[in-house]
Amino acid sequence: MSEELKQMAELIAANIINCTKEVLTTDEAARYLGVSKSYLYKLTMQQKIPHYKPLGKMCYFNRQELEQWLQINRIATGDEISQKAQSYCMKKGGQQ
Repeated sequence: MSEELKQMAELIAANIINCTKEVLTTDEAARYLGVSKSYLYKLTMQQKIPHYKPLGKMCYFNRQELEQWLQINRIATGDEISQKAQSYCMKKGGQQ
């Protein structure tokens, strides 16, 4: 029982550290993004995700940059598209 509690405490501590760290290792970044390490490596090789290689070998990731990267290419909701279409039609209608 105490071994289980110890493992649980270590897991909680690791999660707290991972949530507060600014710079993440490849393992931490993959876990944070919910992707496999191999996929993360693929993204870095294709220069599709921001990363750092201070010594030219190991990759590091800035948490804020990862969050910004996750939020690119936002898909508008149906309501937002409808509102834009309605606004566009109203503008065009007034110009004729």
